Amino acid sequence: MSKKKLPIVVITGYLGSGKTTLMQNILKQEKRKIALIVNDMGSINIDASILNKTGNQVAQVEMVEMQNGCICCTLRDEFMDEIERLSADESIEAIFVEASGISEPSSIAGAFVNYVDMTPDTRVYLKAVVSVVDVDRIYREFLHDLMSEEENDDGDVINLIIDQIEFCNLMILNKTDLLDEEQLSEVKEGLRNLQQEAKMITCVNGEVDLDIIFEMEDFDYDEVEAYSTVQRALNNCEHDDEKACVDEYGISSFVFEEKRPFNRKAFNSFVEKYPQALIRTKGYIWFSDDWDHVQLFEQAGRNASVTELSEWVSSWPDNELEPLLKDFPDLKDDWDETYKDRCNQVVFIGRGYEKAQIVKLLYDCIED
Repeated sequence: MSKKKLPIVVITGYLGSGKTTLMQNILKQEKRKIALIVNDMGSINIDASILNKTGNQVAQVEMVEMQNGCICCTLRDEFMDEIERLSADESIEAIFVEASGISEPSSIAGAFVNYVDMTPDTRVYLKAVVSVVDVDRIYREFLHDLMSEEENDDGDVINLIIDQIEFCNLMILNKTDLLDEEQLSEVKEGLRNLQQEAKMITCVNGEVDLDIIFEMEDFDYDEVEAYSTVQRALNNCEHDDEKACVDEYGISSFVFEEKRPFNRKAFNSFVEKYPQALIRTKGYIWFSDDWDHVQLFEQAGRNASVTELSEWVSSWPDNELEPLLKDFPDLKDDWDETYKDRCNQVVFIGRGYEKAQIVKLLYDCIED
């Protein structure tokens, strides 16, 4: 007899978006016996302590507190161990995972999907990735000049918020009572610029009917990954088109590809005067003064960042590179005689811009 499948629901959203309030309301509904995993980056799990004060209903819910790490990276193995332990209790009807506010949902979901693929005997499956959105903060800070240009340190924050919005199959728009109808409509339009397919519902104080989540179609990693404007551009755009691709929402996008490196100083100057018509940018680049490292370039609104990532394969020592290329010959499919696997590949997304103008600005930064 096959095991009854157990749904897992991952709740994401930036700090203060209302994830814990949502969980409090879900626990009060008494519709299912739920196990809850709460992940917090601090040494004291404040979110879990709040949930413990909800009342008698919490006593019927098994809650696991995970501290001093994030389930998308340092606690990944422990996270899956806890999932399996809880799933052994057949009275549990669902497991909810409240992720840390700084967790990347794509990493959590990817780890989970890989685990399920490699563990055929598991009875768990990923039902939904839910992004809780503080519409008031999005309206006040992101849609209307998120921050002053001096507050550069928060550029990574908005990129994380955008990642959480892009990678979900349900968006819960929380704190809608803080906006009027016109403001809320503006927020919805802005969110749809970034995430066009996920189910979207509105609420106040995290009051959401639990049935909405369980009546949804099951989470599909590949489908959700394709939701984002960045992935849509990569999937749909012809790189050599003279014009950018335009979707049904009037959002245009194109992919810039070039083997030659950027001049770091010129590229930084380009970023400082970034075209306002661009909504979102993401991709990999490299600089002429660093032939070793892949750089991640991200932009959302007025915020842009360049982060050093891994090394280019061609920069590996010969004793490691040669056996790798022998085992994976397809790595050399796009190998350039001069630059090897090094390249710039960036997706640009916006509304009302001229592709030719953006491309010219980019080529002005290329080092010959």
